[in-house]
Amino acid sequence: MMFLFGMELNDYLTVSTTTSIVVDNSSDGDFLRIDFNISFPALSCEFASVDVSDVLGTNRLNITKTIRKFSIDPDLRPTGAEFHSGPLPHYIKHGDEVDEEINEGSVALNSASFDKLSHQYQILVVNFYAPWCYWSTRLKPSWEKAAKIIKQRYDPEVDGRILLAKVDCTEEVDLCRRNHIQGYPSIRIFRKGSDVRETHGHHEHESYYGDRDTDTLVKTMEDLVDSIPQEDQKIALEDKSNVTKRPAPLSGGCRIEGYVRVKKVPGNLIISARSGSHSFDASKMNMSHVISHLSFGKTVSPQVLNDVKRLIPYLGRSHDKLNGRSFINHRDLDANVTIEHYLQVVKTEVVTTKSSHDHRIIEEYEYTAHSSLAQSVYIPVAKFHFELSPMQVLVTEDSKSFSHFLTNVCAIIGGVFTVAGILDSIFHNTIRLMKKVEIGKNY
Repeated sequence: MMFLFGMELNDYLTVSTTTSIVVDNSSDGDFLRIDFNISFPALSCEFASVDVSDVLGTNRLNITKTIRKFSIDPDLRPTGAEFHSGPLPHYIKHGDEVDEEINEGSVALNSASFDKLSHQYQILVVNFYAPWCYWSTRLKPSWEKAAKIIKQRYDPEVDGRILLAKVDCTEEVDLCRRNHIQGYPSIRIFRKGSDVRETHGHHEHESYYGDRDTDTLVKTMEDLVDSIPQEDQKIALEDKSNVTKRPAPLSGGCRIEGYVRVKKVPGNLIISARSGSHSFDASKMNMSHVISHLSFGKTVSPQVLNDVKRLIPYLGRSHDKLNGRSFINHRDLDANVTIEHYLQVVKTEVVTTKSSHDHRIIEEYEYTAHSSLAQSVYIPVAKFHFELSPMQVLVTEDSKSFSHFLTNVCAIIGGVFTVAGILDSIFHNTIRLMKKVEIGKNY
């Protein structure tokens, strides 16, 4: 009786579940949240863009509202505060001097002259360009004409406050890499005395994103000069001019973190270098990255996840399958290498029971991941292709009533006494019969 009671008690205390496959009927609507934290050692925050597309035609480019960027060094260590890219203008005005004869007005720099002039002039504005670049070709006439005008108004030999220069990144590769140039043309503003941080060896400077016609460039340079008194030898550490510029990235890497909301249809999360007024050398783009975190749906707290694991021990093993994984392109000789991840996402819904009227629903998205490096004829990207299953796994906790447990206990007690009585009766009658047979033999 005690053995059967112990077995019944163990069965009552053991949690049992029922698993079924049903059509996804999520409570979170038609959209799914994707949280991520990905580090790119060789992608500048200046041009890093997060894009989302799907099979229904959705195409969202350069999402910034829910995204944060931090400049990092090759060892993935942050080099400063959050990088604020800000909205880029949809249209940048260029000059109409394409057919005019181009007179060289800016100073061509190399590594030696760059270091010398950046410490000689209060403001050094440099156009980092590539001869093959379409946008560099469009900028060249306006830039040279503006440089000539500024040189006439502010004689470099007499005034010494500003100088316009240029760097050919196809020849001065190391100089452009040192200043983290990834898109052409890149106009950078260097200020004497505040452009070098000896602690990290990075240049602190600004990037210009305004219009590129001659008048706008000249006006921009004059605004920069107006912030520096001609006879004042103090270094211009502050700029109160109204110029379309932002701080340039402190290093060549970028950590991108945040979230996006996507429709529950097959789609892509793409991270790449993007600009409507710059060109990129695909052979020098490296989309290697380290995934610190990538998950779908609402984040489940560790405490809740541990509580649910008593029902399903295997739950939670695949909701962050790519966390901590590194995808590095070591094939430096291969250009245009795109790193693709194919993710198949399945939703698991767990319904737990605290009492007969208290139910708790826990939703978690788990996924499988397959990754590859592929050659592409376009600018290399990091692509996460996700596909959600129309079915979901439903796990329900089966509740057991206490009255059923008491009924079974009573049945055990009654059954044991009944069986014991039957066995006792059989044994007693058998003994009597044997005694009668024995007495009959004696007579």
